[in-house]
Amino acid sequence: QVQLVESGGGLVQPGGSLRLSCAPSGRIFSIRAMAWYRQAPGKQRELVASITSDGSTNYDKSAKGRFTISRDNANNTVSLQMNSLKPEDTAVYYCKAVGLRLWSYSYGMDYWGKGTPVTVSS
Repeated sequence: QVQLVESGGGLVQPGGSLRLSCAPSGRIFSIRAMAWYRQAPGKQRELVASITSDGSTNYDKSAKGRFTISRDNANNTVSLQMNSLKPEDTAVYYCKAVGLRLWSYSYGMDYWGKGTPVTVSS
């Protein structure tokens, strides 16, 4: 069973930057879309940014202008470059793969990573 593995979280000061990455743990056939979500303590999980296989992106208004999502289709990885971080960006960040196909004949399924914590504090 494949898993999504996130990396890059940590502690950063306000105004700083972090780059999150996410990759499947094993070989897969394709992923239709990939996204980053976040969940702050006591709040619901929310979409931060998403990207399709053809590169179309979508951002939450809180992320526009500060965050950039990108993907490497050859390796089925997705990254989130976060700049000008604010304390309100503090959350656990989750990677999601939409329509992941293990084999060419497989149905697409959605997968979640286990999350990587981001803390923005001085």
